[in-house]
Amino acid sequence: MGKMESASTTATPRPGGKRRHLPGRIVLVLQGGGALGAFQAGVYEAMHDAGIEPEWLVGTSIGAINGAIIAGNEPRQRLTRLREFWDLAGRGGEDFSRLGVLGLGGTFANLSAVFHGIPGFFEPNRRAWWGVHVPVGVTDASFYSTAPLRETLNRLVDFRHIGAEGTRLTLGAVNARTGRMRYFDSRDDHLALDHVMASAALPPAFPAVIIDGEPYWDGGVYSNTPIEVVMDEAKRHDSVIFATQLWQQDAEAPSSIQQVLSRMKDVQYSSRDESHIARQQQIHHLRHVVRELGRRLPESERARPEIQELIGWGCATVMHIVSIRAPRFGGEDFTKDIDFTAEHIRARWDAGRELTRQKIEAAPWEEDFDPVLGVVLHE
Repeated sequence: MGKMESASTTATPRPGGKRRHLPGRIVLVLQGGGALGAFQAGVYEAMHDAGIEPEWLVGTSIGAINGAIIAGNEPRQRLTRLREFWDLAGRGGEDFSRLGVLGLGGTFANLSAVFHGIPGFFEPNRRAWWGVHVPVGVTDASFYSTAPLRETLNRLVDFRHIGAEGTRLTLGAVNARTGRMRYFDSRDDHLALDHVMASAALPPAFPAVIIDGEPYWDGGVYSNTPIEVVMDEAKRHDSVIFATQLWQQDAEAPSSIQQVLSRMKDVQYSSRDESHIARQQQIHHLRHVVRELGRRLPESERARPEIQELIGWGCATVMHIVSIRAPRFGGEDFTKDIDFTAEHIRARWDAGRELTRQKIEAAPWEEDFDPVLGVVLHE
């Protein structure tokens, strides 16, 4: 039987900021999207500026990297470490903006990453030159080596801050052998560098990572909807969930092959949170109804053990989901997720910060809502 908890959090802002009261545990959900993940760094900056520090981070792929950097540092160091990572990654993109009038600027800039890699992140794997049919082993079967990322994260993340007593971190990865999704949780597992590397191991670009004798890939291959692990948690809490969306769920129908390739990625990696949220809204509504029915029973009936067990399925907790969607930028194409040019990293970071500031200022969790609802979505 699931348990429930109700709590509230008072955010402590930077000097001069406004203190905000949030109705419950603060969760930050970070999906995968490669270079698009700079948007997530901006989201965190706005939260940090408002004194809203996540108590639980859930990430996949680039979201796992950002999440580990945030959770693996003290609050006063988190932004500095995020900037170090993204500044380093931004050194790998070359400026081909003069070709923008031909619609080729972004493509050429991103091809630079394809051929040369990204500093502190990945570099060409020489074994791939032997040919795609040569058996080199599951940890070498990739076009790139992520040894630079391992070195970068070793420097930027202190795993002593992640654990039962520290900020909770959950990372999604898929078993390359069984095809099953697994979420590694710092409340249950001792998370280390390999868990982050596994969650960010997008094939065939990056190699699988061995954990407990099993090969794991980027969880986004299976599901790029990490919010599901929050919604499905047995122990229920009042929560404010900041959920980042990096991919465009809605768009005009494509009319060129390039647009088709871009749209295909959006559809493939866009979060399926709407279906999860709709299902959880139904479940939580029923839980609230069960609780209300239990309250209306005579005391003599409620005291019976079998009735107590049934009433235990009910709850009064409320989860506010604050959806923060990245905007579409001009000139984006199907290579946007490897667009590590400094200009576009900065633009995405700024967009994440400004959109999140607006959300926090609006404080939608303070609005009136139907008390029978257990899950409230704020678009």
